[in-house]
Amino acid sequence: MANNHFRNLIRCLDLEGEEETREVVQRAQQASTSSAERSGGCLLGLVIRDETAGFGGRAVVTLGKRDQREELPWTRLSAGSPVVLSEVSTPDGRWRGVVTGRDRQTITVALAESPEPVGDRPTFRLDLSADEIARQRQRSALLKAETAERGRLAVLKRRVMGEEPPGFRLEQDFTSLSNLDESQRAAIRFALSSEDFAIIHGPPGTGKTTTVVELIRQCIRRGERVLACAPSNLAVDNLLEKLLDANENALRIGHPARVMPSLREHTLDIQVESHPSLKLAREWTKEAFSLRRQAGKYVRSAPAPGARRDLRLEARKLLDDARNMETGLVNHLLDSASVICATLTGLNAELLGDREFDLVVIDEAGQTTEPACWIPLLRCKRLILAGDHFQLPATVRSVEARKAGFHISLMERLVLQFADKTSRRLTTQYRMHDQIMRFSSAEFYESSLVAAKAVSAHTLAGLPAVIASPLTQTAVRFIDTAGSECEEESEEDGVSLQNPGEASVAVRQVADLIEAGVPSTSIAVITPYSAQARLLRELIEWPDVEVDTVDGFQGREKEAVVISLVRSNSRGDVGFLNDTRRMNVALTRARRKLIVIGDSSTLANHEFYLRLLNYFEEEAVYGTVWD
Repeated sequence: MANNHFRNLIRCLDLEGEEETREVVQRAQQASTSSAERSGGCLLGLVIRDETAGFGGRAVVTLGKRDQREELPWTRLSAGSPVVLSEVSTPDGRWRGVVTGRDRQTITVALAESPEPVGDRPTFRLDLSADEIARQRQRSALLKAETAERGRLAVLKRRVMGEEPPGFRLEQDFTSLSNLDESQRAAIRFALSSEDFAIIHGPPGTGKTTTVVELIRQCIRRGERVLACAPSNLAVDNLLEKLLDANENALRIGHPARVMPSLREHTLDIQVESHPSLKLAREWTKEAFSLRRQAGKYVRSAPAPGARRDLRLEARKLLDDARNMETGLVNHLLDSASVICATLTGLNAELLGDREFDLVVIDEAGQTTEPACWIPLLRCKRLILAGDHFQLPATVRSVEARKAGFHISLMERLVLQFADKTSRRLTTQYRMHDQIMRFSSAEFYESSLVAAKAVSAHTLAGLPAVIASPLTQTAVRFIDTAGSECEEESEEDGVSLQNPGEASVAVRQVADLIEAGVPSTSIAVITPYSAQARLLRELIEWPDVEVDTVDGFQGREKEAVVISLVRSNSRGDVGFLNDTRRMNVALTRARRKLIVIGDSSTLANHEFYLRLLNYFEEEAVYGTVWD
């Protein structure tokens, strides 16, 4: 059974790679069309504004539109995104890199080498790229796990696959290093008792990362080596930041360009580059190159026999010494850290060597496909998964891979397989007003969530300079567009849906919030459809109001959130709103005010949305566009 499972994962990984390649080619074919940029996967008509030396000999280029007054369109290219920079006039001019930053007019990219354009006034395009190294690492990990027959990996594989029951010791209490509620303490006690693997289930706003960090600190106090991972760079940085705030000796592995600027000094690359010992190694390297040049120079008088060979040998020795010094420094830093932080696919086998860890923690484990989890699993004694399988999983592009179950995370599979035998849920939430929380709590978490006293009744009126009114003194509002002219329509290219009438209603809500004194930076407008998000960005005049799809806003929060559901049709078709986890994410992003806009006549045809509409009526928060 296990071998079939791994072969299926490898097949799905290949299918996903093929689909990503197809999408990249399709974007390239759309180079001259506006739809290429509108998809958010590329930027066109760019020029190099500036170029500087970057980390580890990389080249950092700043790109913008040729007209310096022109702003960049909305894009999904953000810090950490793997990209390809291409010179439009030639197929040979392509450079791989990573986005390091972005503002309204420019985007900065770290490239492995300095671009050398062919044209006199070269124009470039920047495309989101598939991360082939990440895929290779996942494939290699799956093959190693599949063939493991002895040792700790083989035992852990059998237990993760359900062939043997996971082991647990008697739970023992611990001295907490931070303020925790009882459900957090219970989850940590359970995780510490695990001999193989355990799951910390953290619904929205329940302090999951705080709990994970406390668990890591408890294990460090026991003298254990810990590897802390997550699917995304942002999630890893959140862990790293909290560990550093707690004065833990944490080291970050990964491309410094993918790390928040405030944390880059804690990356392995920067610590190696800034170490005093490395200056001597760089001097040796410089001297070695000088000796090589001398050995290759032509001179009138013949050199002494063996002189050139001696110069080359000395140069080789200096280079070996420099390389050994750098390797020794890297090993010293890795061995000195009590916890190493990295993305799942950022774990470099050549860098880590044969190092093993007493504990591997994977945060946001519900947001990644299973193959990525096997990369750190290869080198751990125990595994802790933390996340929420009732929120959106990793995006799977291949329809065939999805049909084969590729979207089911390792965490979700284990929860389904073992139920509550291997997991503990956090139950006190610290984000939302009680009224915002209650529907999701009932629908997804058996009504187990309890709002902490500090947030259970907080509203916008409690913020500085916000005017007290029915809008700001209440937590939830549903605006029904049924019977109005708010109807869904296909975008020009037919890829996504928009609802101009509903977008106008959303804009009015934002205007009312800002007029009441709510800061624009505290407001978000989210929608399930990318076309609606693009339309809203064009209509909303306040640049600090964040507009995104529900998927793009997962893991985020704002004081006030406006949701535009878009779907309005005579067929009662809710489209991919069928994935109710998407709505769970949407409904749990707001702290103090949630405004939902939708067509009840369409939504009521789906049982989940019918229950949501009934909840709005029971809470007396139901309104219409004519109110």
